[in-house]
Amino acid sequence: METNMQTVISQAVEQSNAFTIAIWYLIGAALVFFMQCGFAMVETGFTRAKNAGNIIMKNLMDFCIGTVMFIFLGFGLMMSENYLFGLIGVPNLQIFTNFNDFPWSSFVFNLVFCATAATIVSGAMAERTKFISYCIYSGLISLVVYPIEAGWVWNSQGWLAQLGFVDFAGSACIHTVGGISAIIGAAMVGPRIGKYTKEGKPRAIPGHSLTLGALGVFILWFGWYGFNGAAATDVTQLAQIFATTTVAPAAATCATMIYTWIKNGKPDVSMSLNGSLAGLVAITAGCHTVDILGSLIIGIVAGILVVIAVEFVDNNLKIDDPVGAVAVHMFNGIWGTLAVGIFSKDEATLGLLYGGGFTQLGKQALGILCIGGYTAVLMTIIFFVLKKTIGLRASRDEEVRGLDLTEHGLSSSYADFMQVPQVLTGKNEEFKDGDVPPEKAVEISLKQKEKPAASSDGVKFTKISIITKQSKFTDLNTALTEIGITGMTVTQVLGCGVQKGKTEYYRGVEVEMNLLPKIRVDIVVCRIPVKQVVDTAVKAIYTGHMGDGKIFISDVEDIVRVSTGETGYDALQDH
Repeated sequence: METNMQTVISQAVEQSNAFTIAIWYLIGAALVFFMQCGFAMVETGFTRAKNAGNIIMKNLMDFCIGTVMFIFLGFGLMMSENYLFGLIGVPNLQIFTNFNDFPWSSFVFNLVFCATAATIVSGAMAERTKFISYCIYSGLISLVVYPIEAGWVWNSQGWLAQLGFVDFAGSACIHTVGGISAIIGAAMVGPRIGKYTKEGKPRAIPGHSLTLGALGVFILWFGWYGFNGAAATDVTQLAQIFATTTVAPAAATCATMIYTWIKNGKPDVSMSLNGSLAGLVAITAGCHTVDILGSLIIGIVAGILVVIAVEFVDNNLKIDDPVGAVAVHMFNGIWGTLAVGIFSKDEATLGLLYGGGFTQLGKQALGILCIGGYTAVLMTIIFFVLKKTIGLRASRDEEVRGLDLTEHGLSSSYADFMQVPQVLTGKNEEFKDGDVPPEKAVEISLKQKEKPAASSDGVKFTKISIITKQSKFTDLNTALTEIGITGMTVTQVLGCGVQKGKTEYYRGVEVEMNLLPKIRVDIVVCRIPVKQVVDTAVKAIYTGHMGDGKIFISDVEDIVRVSTGETGYDALQDH
């Protein structure tokens, strides 16, 4: 009786553990799906605002188009039980006919990984690619490119799986494939307008929101715990994967920061964000077999490699990759795959560093060569056919105006920040007692003279425009208030003087002319002497260094207070 009870308890524990693992497997898939948000934010932030809606739409359609393609053909080619010669599965469409026994969890898990491979290309081809062409590409990579090569590795009957090639979560199957597709697509579509000078020197085109880019990186890092850890077989292995998935990107980010700091004189923010992603990509293949030392080394190499690769692609290959997708995914996908053959501590796949010789390293090299070659051939054919038929690139006018407007009819993805206000219909707000309607106030002011040589009451007005550092505004405002200035207009502006700003670097490329953030304070005076205002302003903002600012003085013909119709001296007075 006691033995039977122990057996029942043991079986119950095993079933509970199996159920827990299955639940985590699906939670991991959900985390990988959420990475689509991370990719969308990174790519949007690292590009210009006029293309934000287009990039978001492409990331959305990567998953949606890919889902349809994966249902009908992709999953069958990848995970079919009827797998021919270790190369390709035979689709059977059991998802439509075998409701009770279909491997739903495997389908969902592999689907979200497929979408990740497709979306990598979006950033590299951003800001100048036709939306229809991108949609076709997205469908084809999910239909035939990714499923076949991923089946070689993750279908137990695949020839690379049989060989002993290791790619636990996709450094090769996903990131290298996405990176190779990205470099081919970016090369074929060509650089953005203005990216290179006639001499071939690259120009920096900063993205519009570093905040969005950073948010995307944090989302991706969070999702990567599911990306790498979802296939863990027990809690101990899952914890070890979480550790390596944390250590490698952390080390990579530190390496990128230090390297760019030494190289450019200042730590590069956007490149450091790329460093985090590079470390995540590099650890993905061997996250379950390397220790902390291996993770540190893999991360440090990835952090330096991503900087070198970004500059190599930009400066030497002359391929315009706005977000660094090629450097992050292709170069570090290859490095991470090979690193398994060096740092693996698993007895079955022992790496070079731990006495395993070159055996596993050779398998890793063969696998990455075959996967990369297959992807390069198919993607070259796909992009070439698209270019010669419907075309890959948007027109010059569409690119200049922005793909949000020309492809999707969006005036701006940031409507509240549009320079031209939206026209809203509806009843106008009624005036309160004592207010003068604007049409009457303006009529009274303008009827007094058609082209005045001086103000309506003969008083001379002078406009003083002060441009200075943002940090000096408080001092300036206090000083002007003390001498009786009660009205001013303050504007945040960008500009540079004869020194052309300061030499800075964006993603390793020198910014030729840096527009520095300043404030502009406009004042109109009549009673207070102009010299007193100027002297007060100079005293408040002067530091003795370049960039203190400039003061512009000009005559004003007249002044109209819109609310009352008062002109001249009266319009300036505070009632």
